[in-house]
Amino acid sequence: MLPLYKPDDYKRVLETALLVAAEPLPLSELKKLFDQEFDDDTWRTLLDDLRRDWSERGVELVQLASGWRFQTRPEYQSYIDRLKNDKPPKYSRAVMETLAIIAYRQPVTRGDIEDIRGVAVSPNILKTLEGRGWIDAVGHRDAPGRPALYATTRRFLDELGLRSLTELPPLTEIERVMDLGQAAIPEASPVPAPGTEEPNGDHAGTSQPADQSAARGRAEAVAGGQLDLTEAQSQHPGAQA
Repeated sequence: MLPLYKPDDYKRVLETALLVAAEPLPLSELKKLFDQEFDDDTWRTLLDDLRRDWSERGVELVQLASGWRFQTRPEYQSYIDRLKNDKPPKYSRAVMETLAIIAYRQPVTRGDIEDIRGVAVSPNILKTLEGRGWIDAVGHRDAPGRPALYATTRRFLDELGLRSLTELPPLTEIERVMDLGQAAIPEASPVPAPGTEEPNGDHAGTSQPADQSAARGRAEAVAGGQLDLTEAQSQHPGAQA
């Protein structure tokens, strides 16, 4: 096994692991790389230094809801898209309106969504969003019939390049992209506080800031029905490993 002596040695191991990983790696997984136990400050230093090492490249190291990963910088994605033969599926207005309501008013029931949209919500819409891994049932409301409560997932945040719900772009950005009026989605309820654990443990976030311009770009892609999960996954080098 290659001996590790200097911080740069440890960074190279981290870099290699993150480049070949197919999914974001949480700190608990990264800690398995080394026999030594480091405190949180040391891990933060190593990861921040590695992120700076890649600051002038087309690929960046980012921290997402599920962990750390390398991914294509948004400004270069249009060039990478030219290499793709298959176009990602586009989603209907009803699907994207439903996703926006869940993202900004979660947790909500199907009935809540219908009240906001003013029309019935087809079960296929929710199945589509669940099938893409963007929403999940996180509990049931204590009401007749115990309707399911829906919330966005860590995967949804990952695809937007976010670490927590508090980093979602302003609702007006989603409304602008989707050409929605103010009446379509009432003022959003406050999202859960940073670090709050949701019912199934898959919807928690952190309070650290993210690049809002990058998040806005990914939000526009999602809202426009142009960001497919398989496409988004290929945006980071390890997806094809």
